[in-house]
Amino acid sequence: MAVKMASDGLWQGENPLDFALPLLAVQIAVVLVVTQGLAFTLKPLRQPRVVAEILGGILLGPSALGRWGAFRRTLFPEWSTAALDTVSGLGLLLFLFLVGLELDFCAVRRVGPRSVAIAAAGIVPPLLGAAGVVPLLDLAIPAPRQASHFSLCVFLGAALSVTALPVLACILKELGLLGVPFGETAMAAAAVNDVFAWTLLALALAVSSGGREPKGPALAPVYILSSGAVFVAFTFFALRPLMARRAGPCSSDGDLTCTCAVACALLAGAVTDAIGVHPVFGAFVFGLAMPREDGVAERIGEKVTPLVSGLMLPLYFATSGLHTNVDNVRGVAAWGMVALVVAVAVVGKFAGTFTMAVAGAGMARREAGALGVAMSAKGLVELIVLNIGKEKKVLDDTTFAIFVIMALTTTVIATPLMTALYRQPPTATAPESDGVELKGGDACPA
Repeated sequence: MAVKMASDGLWQGENPLDFALPLLAVQIAVVLVVTQGLAFTLKPLRQPRVVAEILGGILLGPSALGRWGAFRRTLFPEWSTAALDTVSGLGLLLFLFLVGLELDFCAVRRVGPRSVAIAAAGIVPPLLGAAGVVPLLDLAIPAPRQASHFSLCVFLGAALSVTALPVLACILKELGLLGVPFGETAMAAAAVNDVFAWTLLALALAVSSGGREPKGPALAPVYILSSGAVFVAFTFFALRPLMARRAGPCSSDGDLTCTCAVACALLAGAVTDAIGVHPVFGAFVFGLAMPREDGVAERIGEKVTPLVSGLMLPLYFATSGLHTNVDNVRGVAAWGMVALVVAVAVVGKFAGTFTMAVAGAGMARREAGALGVAMSAKGLVELIVLNIGKEKKVLDDTTFAIFVIMALTTTVIATPLMTALYRQPPTATAPESDGVELKGGDACPA
């Protein structure tokens, strides 16, 4: 059905909410008001804003207000989904560009290899746990699966092992730990974790046909992975040096530099989509490759972050909530899977991180426990992985709802548990360093 952009007005007998642009404007306004209201309500509980944004989407979606047919048909009719998803998806792409832009792996090297070891120790247990969760998921929710066993294991492994770096940055900033050795170690480990998660997600996308008949050759996954590797190599070894040479002459014109960087990030997303990997991967890799000399990356972040974190990203998480129907999780078996998934995500991450932090990094047990809790926070990165899995039809509606509940639970408990475990001033149990920090951390976009 073709939908006109704008109406001729009420005086001509047309309802503006039957047209694309005015309806999208009202949808965005409603989402922002609801999510900001919830964020204000949850502020005394020191919860990250992503919790309010997801809850706001769930409140507006089929789990709550969306049950009311008139509300759903008026504000969120099915024909409007594409426009809202496109705008929020564009915000996601730009956000991943900012995440890549703000990760400085020279700083990771300065923190030391123990952060890499801590990250690896926190990744492996939940990744292995995913292989055990998938057969139990088939027993608890015997719905037909459109994805292969391997691709589902890889997707769920990424979802269970990921750490939300921006959420972690906001929690550490809230607790005054961002500039101390503990916070620097946590941020460095989460940065390594983020890169691993996106690599794992790229692998999952390459091997998954999402339940569709393969349209290309049998070796298509190999071609996708090879093309992705070529794209990463070209970006870092050809494009990055070129950008570094041009950074100095162009740095005086901040608007031109920002415009070119955003345009290139969007083009990078289009390239990886053409390769067969999700567009966010291209934007993330391009952000990682941006030169840090002359403060170029910092200035770009300062210009782009307010629009993305203030408007477009809340829309993305709200649409995630709109697509989540908690009613799909029915019965003792399904809710038992919720408990199991939360346990695997938290216990696996905590146990691996705690063990390596104590045995390998020499941290005190209380600090190691706080670090294990911090690394268990999922938040926005988890939601991104889940939404891509649902979009590619690797995750069915019930599995998606189970993992959204898990993401909310792990993020909600992170701040109270860290506060309880880390009441005393930090001790010098990690090497001093310049650390890894989100330059847009003040905005706390997640």
